[in-house]
Amino acid sequence: MAYLAVAIGGFIGACLRFVISEMIGTVHGFPLATLCINVTGSFFLAWFYTITLERIPIHPHLRLGVGTGLVGAFTTFSTLTVDTWKLVEAGMYTDAALYVTLSFVLGLAAAGFGYALAARQSRLRFQPDFRKEG
Repeated sequence: MAYLAVAIGGFIGACLRFVISEMIGTVHGFPLATLCINVTGSFFLAWFYTITLERIPIHPHLRLGVGTGLVGAFTTFSTLTVDTWKLVEAGMYTDAALYVTLSFVLGLAAAGFGYALAARQSRLRFQPDFRKEG
């Protein structure tokens, strides 16, 4: 059953990546779509694993389907490396260095933000407000 969860999540993640890549594409040869996808995936994966481990218990197969399947297929290190190679081949060395640097720095920052957000959400408890207005 775990394999099926990963396969379904992977199908959805790959389709999402394709749609977003088609919508955003590149900007003057710079692989903006892949950068956005990987940074968003870094944020979401850190948030998702933290919130589901600390606050919202979910079935392990669902965690695998979303984390390994969906996010694993949505984000892609191989595309990052191929895009970097294309920039180098085109002589766009500054863009290649910028792309790699932004990918890692923004990816780590997004993961940190996702973790911090989920940790904060895990500490929050719903407090109904029974005060009457007026």
